[in-house]
Amino acid sequence: MGSVEEERAALLRGQAEVWDLMFAFADSLALKAAVELRVPDIVHSHGGPITLTQLASKIDATSPDISYLARVMRLLVRKGVFTADYPSSGGEPQYGATDVSKWLLQDADLTLAPMLLMENDPVQSDPWHYIGNCVKEGGVPFEKVHGEDFWYLIPKKPKFEKLFYAAMACTSKVVMRAVVSECKDVFANIGSLVDVAGGIGGAISEVVKAYPHIKGINFDQPHVVATAPAYNGVSHVGGNMFDTIPKADAVMMKWILHDWTEEDGIKILKNCRKAIPEKNGKVILIDFVVKEDGNKKYGDIDVRFDLVMLAHNKGGRERTEEEWKKLLGAGGFPRYRIIKVPSVLHVIEAYPQ
Repeated sequence: MGSVEEERAALLRGQAEVWDLMFAFADSLALKAAVELRVPDIVHSHGGPITLTQLASKIDATSPDISYLARVMRLLVRKGVFTADYPSSGGEPQYGATDVSKWLLQDADLTLAPMLLMENDPVQSDPWHYIGNCVKEGGVPFEKVHGEDFWYLIPKKPKFEKLFYAAMACTSKVVMRAVVSECKDVFANIGSLVDVAGGIGGAISEVVKAYPHIKGINFDQPHVVATAPAYNGVSHVGGNMFDTIPKADAVMMKWILHDWTEEDGIKILKNCRKAIPEKNGKVILIDFVVKEDGNKKYGDIDVRFDLVMLAHNKGGRERTEEEWKKLLGAGGFPRYRIIKVPSVLHVIEAYPQ
């Protein structure tokens, strides 16, 4: 048993950790405010250190409150999102960009800004307050708040729907750039590839751009593909993955099966199997593989995203390798391999025989 001093120190460390966890929301919402104000874009486009006055002058507002802005920036500097140089003469601090703020640019080719805005939208964040209630009483937090299923609600909220698909498109670019560069053998011998529930086509467009020999098919609900932009080598097809999936040499799904129950996942996988050749056909899943001991590079993102699924989708979850193996086997894909890529997600290549 430790000394009284050691026990007291341990208890204080525990208290400090609780305070930190308690106010973790402040980091995310301060980031949201900065992105809404386009602070990362302003800092980066300035081309050098920028003062608080200069920064405020470029915000789209007639008279922004500089004192409020200073307090938001102080937290984000502390968190490493921006740098700050405080002149010894006592003048204004000068802010600079970092490798973190580069990922929050709204005008960049690769950005996570839409994802940040979407996850912090009240449509997404309000259900988190009902997780404890659902532990006790059952149900889905999202439905407790909004009165209906996520996928039925978002078409009724055009502003959020636009934000949601922008978030999916930006993460597709980020993830798929890593996937296509690291998985040449996965895509080399495919003539046609259908991206199931591919949204507005961001993921499949990245594949076809990197491997132009592939005929890409972006498959989603008719009202979704109706808003999809044109991409070279990609055709858009409307339909329902629970009914039938367009035929192709291979099927790809990014962040799809985590939205569904085991029963629904099996049904989707069985439809995938019908869509591909029995010989040499395959399904390419791009999703989390939960490690019980965590992810050294990306921390707790896998189990945090598992709670995103809990909050928003009936039966949605992130899966361990053992859970993937069971689901794939029941869906008609007894063989698989997991490929690590420089991304929060893994690639799972699964085969029907």
